[in-house]
Amino acid sequence: MQAGHGLAPKHSRRDILRGTLREQRRPVMRPPGAQAAFDHLCDDCGACARACPQKIIRHAEGGGPVLDFSRGACTFCGDCARACPTGALVAEAKTDWPWRAVILPSCLSRQGISCRACEDACEPRAIRFRLETKGRAVPVLATDICTGCGECAAACPAGAVTFERALPESAEVSA
Repeated sequence: MQAGHGLAPKHSRRDILRGTLREQRRPVMRPPGAQAAFDHLCDDCGACARACPQKIIRHAEGGGPVLDFSRGACTFCGDCARACPTGALVAEAKTDWPWRAVILPSCLSRQGISCRACEDACEPRAIRFRLETKGRAVPVLATDICTGCGECAAACPAGAVTFERALPESAEVSA
């Protein structure tokens, strides 16, 4: 423990001096219908990516398919899951899509530049803008309405929208 802080350090001095700090592994955003045993079932054949009409499924560096919302949004059509020969993706699965948008501080509106591309693109209207002082408007995300489709991320000119697994009790988050 560090003296006076009461918290264990995240990284040791040795890690810092050797330059061996590693970024924490973030959860990978697999296509809809991904089963709990996805990593064991997926043979990385690419059938899901070829079947995706939106062309938003790409091969991840670490292996397997991931969603890339810079290419567009997910319509949750299920074509990727129906094309999966191993059962890693299941179209009929009644699993909730756990991903919700998060608007980063690099958002143009948060920087004082007028932009509402995410709000305009959001079909379920999960993003609205709240007026603040000096006429500035900032995005507010209703996570209970957000479907995690990625339409907002595809529309964002600053790339300021990312996705995280939804928190069960959160209903609205100021972005």
